[in-house]
Amino acid sequence: MSDGRPDEWFVANVRELRWQENELGATCEFDKHRDRFSEFGINLTVLRPQQPMTMYHLEGYQEGFLILRGECLLIIEGQEMPLQEWDYFHCPANVAHAIVGSGEGLSLVLAVGSRVGPDVILYPRDETALSHEAGVAHETPYPKQAYAAFTRPAPETPYRDEFLAHY
Repeated sequence: MSDGRPDEWFVANVRELRWQENELGATCEFDKHRDRFSEFGINLTVLRPQQPMTMYHLEGYQEGFLILRGECLLIIEGQEMPLQEWDYFHCPANVAHAIVGSGEGLSLVLAVGSRVGPDVILYPRDETALSHEAGVAHETPYPKQAYAAFTRPAPETPYRDEFLAHY
């Protein structure tokens, strides 16, 4: 492992990285323990059924989501789409979306997002997202308002084997 600069290579085991957990799941952000990566973000999130991963939003960056375990519900442009293990969702810039855990057990989502381009985000009001507790009552461009009901920052939590069960 290197000294934590984003321009140096490193190898890290996810079980040994910093995990955080709140009402939006348990998350391991690969650059949380070091300087933020300048070009992309990558994280793993463990969700329980009916647990939103984020608030419904759109942003100026593209993102990608791979369901590694379990089932999720994708809310995209006001519509619901079920996702299952090994489904990949490519989200272009400026497409409103949120992912919510579903099914019987835990789900595991790998998320990757660009950090190159305009740093613009919007949390639009959406009835479908609201019905899954993943939406805002009033449209806002401010993450602090969108996430006001959640524990932020998410408290650190020790890694638990249930996070990566079957891997």
